[in-house]
Amino acid sequence: MTEGSPPLPGTSSWLQRPLDRRRDHVRGGNAAHGVVNVVLYGDFLCPYCRRFRRILLQLRQVFGDRFAYAFRHFPNERAHPGAEFAARAAQAAANQGRFWEMHDKIYDAELPLTEKHMRGFARDIGLNMEQFERDLDSDEVRERVQTDLAEGRRNGVTGTPTMFVDGVRYDGAWDFYSLLDVFERPVAERIQRSARAFASLPASGGLALILAAVAALVCANTPLAPYYHAFVESSFGMGRPGSLFSLTIGAWFSEGLLAIFFLLVGLEIRREMTNGALSDTRAIILPALAAVGGSLMPAAIYLLINNGTTAPGWSVPTATDIAFSLGVLALLGSRVPTSLRIFIAAFAVVDDILSIVVLAIFYPHNFEAIWLLGAGAAVAAMFGLNRARIYTSWPYVVVGAILWFALHSAGVHGALAGVALAAFLPVRPAPAAGPLLAQAATALAALESAEKEARADGRSPVDQINPALEWASRNLSAASERLLSPADRIEQAVSPWSAYLVLPLFAFSATGVSLAVDLSSPDAKKVLLGVVLGLVAGKPLGVCVVAFLSVKSRIALMPANVSLRNFIGAACLCGIGDTVSLLMADQAFPHGPYSAVAKIAVLIGSVLAAALGATIIGIGSKGAEMPRLEKPDRA
Repeated sequence: MTEGSPPLPGTSSWLQRPLDRRRDHVRGGNAAHGVVNVVLYGDFLCPYCRRFRRILLQLRQVFGDRFAYAFRHFPNERAHPGAEFAARAAQAAANQGRFWEMHDKIYDAELPLTEKHMRGFARDIGLNMEQFERDLDSDEVRERVQTDLAEGRRNGVTGTPTMFVDGVRYDGAWDFYSLLDVFERPVAERIQRSARAFASLPASGGLALILAAVAALVCANTPLAPYYHAFVESSFGMGRPGSLFSLTIGAWFSEGLLAIFFLLVGLEIRREMTNGALSDTRAIILPALAAVGGSLMPAAIYLLINNGTTAPGWSVPTATDIAFSLGVLALLGSRVPTSLRIFIAAFAVVDDILSIVVLAIFYPHNFEAIWLLGAGAAVAAMFGLNRARIYTSWPYVVVGAILWFALHSAGVHGALAGVALAAFLPVRPAPAAGPLLAQAATALAALESAEKEARADGRSPVDQINPALEWASRNLSAASERLLSPADRIEQAVSPWSAYLVLPLFAFSATGVSLAVDLSSPDAKKVLLGVVLGLVAGKPLGVCVVAFLSVKSRIALMPANVSLRNFIGAACLCGIGDTVSLLMADQAFPHGPYSAVAKIAVLIGSVLAAALGATIIGIGSKGAEMPRLEKPDRA
């Protein structure tokens, strides 16, 4: 398998430019209906492309004109010297209408192949050699090969062969029967492909989150409201209702399942701190200071409007919902630089920690400090596992569950256990490809040898192949597992569950607020105005002012490649309040109507902040860059 440049950020499984008969080299696909469109990025000198072509030939025999096959160039000159010349030779043949003849000649010949071989193939298929030589070195042919190569990289192609079936990248097994299932389109395969296609959209996770929130609002403000509240507030767990092991469904969603989301956020932040956007200490300082400013400014604006009996609500507009903020950023897709999304994730983690400190200090009746000793012991245990280089995942998961219970029992949001778990999950240095390639090749070669021996002896291959198959499976699994560290494996396993189950369930349980409240009293209107302005104006103002001062004082570094417009838009998205805001409303106003008013204000302010931030970012991704503090030159 050849390797090219890594895929660009934001690429998905969708083929950006679909099969085009006017431009692409296409074979077949002339049936009236039921055509399977295949686009293959290939390298003429790649040995794996040659083996894969045999499978495609079998599929062409089965499907006939219902199989449309397009070839696009993806030569890897570094891995296969001469691959680019072969691509240009095929393209030069295409200028005389003989692409497929040259394609077949090159692939049917045994490696190694030289430029002399290519010219011989051109003569064999009857090309005008003078024109062939001119076209071979023409700018037009070179540009076509490079265009295909660049398009492939934008489509996330990193090696050959890479195949797109009906516009969606195929990442399954390359054997005949696996591909036959894909091409025949059984119901299960269609559902699976549709799910993969939806998941490959950059905005799919954010869309699922928004739809769940809308569904919650509909349920909470229609005749479905009693059933909705009965579901969200029903107890689930072990022991009597109200015990440590018995929480409401809503609490499990917001504090239990959300730990999975915090785990993924923590892993991403850790990765960026190691060799990414947060690898500079000043880049880490910025979201931490911005979170402080983003908490103080909303509280100050609220207190300017409210005093006396409504003053305790100052904490309500101080919390940011990381799930919804990142969900909106996901909806905006490639217009949001990765470094800005990392900034928001780090900001929101610090913001959540500040919110928990506020709850512990100002609303301490639910805080049990003794349980923090258990949490500390759990963190120490994870540190010990990491230092002992224990690469099995389950001990960390078990200790992480204990940490969650300790934090929950202490009155601290248990979802933060996910961040702690992410900090200690072990990583390994990237493996050397050579030994793993040898292991995988040896396993498959033994399987192929057993199959050939069985056929040569005229015996049933089952008895002879099964032992080789079992041995090959163990070795392939071992090689595959070594490619990913425990942290990578856990992230890969839980990421889709977080995007399409955890976050939508959280949104469904958290946003079901009744819109019917009494705003007749002046104090109620002050609470509403204070919370809304705190979220919509206070949050972005606090973030931007602190960011500006931090950079000017040379103690922080702005995210890379972020325009001023995008940063301001992201700061507005920080005004999206979360379940902690709703909890603070209950804590600040335990009696009377102000709690309901504050919750409605959180909802209104969050919607306005989301709309404002999305609009500012969506107006245009270009603009003046934020000032950056570069490292000083060294003599």
